[in-house]
Amino acid sequence: MSGDSDKFDVYQDKSGAWRWRRTATNGNIVGASCQGYANRSDCEANMTRGSVATDTWEFYEDKAGEWRWRRTAQNGHIVGASSEGYKARRDAEANAARQGFSA
Repeated sequence: MSGDSDKFDVYQDKSGAWRWRRTATNGNIVGASCQGYANRSDCEANMTRGSVATDTWEFYEDKAGEWRWRRTAQNGHIVGASSEGYKARRDAEANAARQGFSA
């Protein structure tokens, strides 16, 4: 499966909030937290969220004409988003699959 060798980093940002990022073997960041967390454990829970049936996935073109994705939990909070734009929707979907999306 694509992404099996990805590396996860958990770190504190300048404000002291916990964040995570996912890096592919080629060094590209392929996922990152959308928000900072007060507790490291909450950050790690978001990082390892996996597939959640009640989450909704939105695929859209940004102002530059590139495809992106956004993941929203049942409570309306955005719990994931693409860290970059993609030329094709299928490429955005492949990136989202690393985060738990399934078609």
